[in-house]
Amino acid sequence: MQLPLRPELFWDVDINTLDEQTHKNYIIQQVFNYGEISEFNAIMHYYNRDTIKNAICKAGYLDPKTLAFVLTFFNLHKNQLLCCTRNQSHPTHWNS
Repeated sequence: MQLPLRPELFWDVDINTLDEQTHKNYIIQQVFNYGEISEFNAIMHYYNRDTIKNAICKAGYLDPKTLAFVLTFFNLHKNQLLCCTRNQSHPTHWNS
């Protein structure tokens, strides 16, 4: 991978096997959830806005701060994001 991203963002895979195009959704999601501002800027310059927005919409998980940010930054609604619309496989035992 040629993007200037920290290997720590990809602790669960072999970074040497990552390809910027083949694994773009994974790379974008990891940077949005765990990256620093310099990594965010690198992603924004490397991929086009629609590619990034599409990857974010397909994300299985976004932490609460990232979720709030992407909703505003990309002018999205929660019902457009997979992480907000899919059903939990193990729902909670009490109502919140």
